[in-house]
Amino acid sequence: MILDGKKVRDEILSDLRLKIATKNLNITLAILLVGDDEASKIYIKNKEKYCKSVGINVLKYVFNETATEEDVIEVINDLNDSDITGIILQSPVPEGIDFDKCSNLIKPEKDVDGFTKDNIYNLYLGKKTILPCTVKGIIKLLEYYKIPISGSNVVIVGRGNIVGHPLSLALENMDATVTLAHSKTKNLAQITKNADILISATGVKHLITKDMVKYGSTVIDVGVTRVDGKIYGDVDFENIKDIAQFITPNPGGVGPMTVAMIIDNLVEMEERKNG
Repeated sequence: MILDGKKVRDEILSDLRLKIATKNLNITLAILLVGDDEASKIYIKNKEKYCKSVGINVLKYVFNETATEEDVIEVINDLNDSDITGIILQSPVPEGIDFDKCSNLIKPEKDVDGFTKDNIYNLYLGKKTILPCTVKGIIKLLEYYKIPISGSNVVIVGRGNIVGHPLSLALENMDATVTLAHSKTKNLAQITKNADILISATGVKHLITKDMVKYGSTVIDVGVTRVDGKIYGDVDFENIKDIAQFITPNPGGVGPMTVAMIIDNLVEMEERKNG
């Protein structure tokens, strides 16, 4: 079965739109863009589109390439002291600006991306926290299709700070048995072949082949690679779709869920703010 991220996204957004209207939630997202990265502009346009579709206000702060780290920090500090619901510092930022330093200045209760040290530490401790959007999106997708997490053997390929590491913590907190594999892992196929749920987040085109997948398992493809203008995932979808019981397309699987979770996080944050 195909795990249709677009379908689930649309259902989640419909529910959130109703919740925002019913509870009369006044939600505002601030997005900071530093520099002139074209991909970042597209991502921001997409975020703005879906936020506005459910009744969320979006404020954009655009800095040119010559902006200093102090310029960015000043705006973040001002937004921290405002009634803004959430803040996103769009990555990447130009050379000379420390993204980690700046993003960690965002108050954890306004950290839409869930990347601040406080939120990651709470995740490590198993406490209630703002989850990174891709991590939350994967979990929501599994839950929607009633794929068991508790007790499952999960293998995550890729140990990045955006997906791999926080996802491993989140799934362990949900009582999964998690193996975090990476580029130095020996006998990778032997490990992935034992996975009830196999998640790949490396950005390596078709890294996961059919001989690496257990029959009847769930395969989640997070990685994105662009070759000659075409998007490829980590998973060799065509050759694996008849082996796996559940599989995400790429695009159309995890990506739409990530966007939906930005809005889900904002609603959660506004509700917390209101007690």
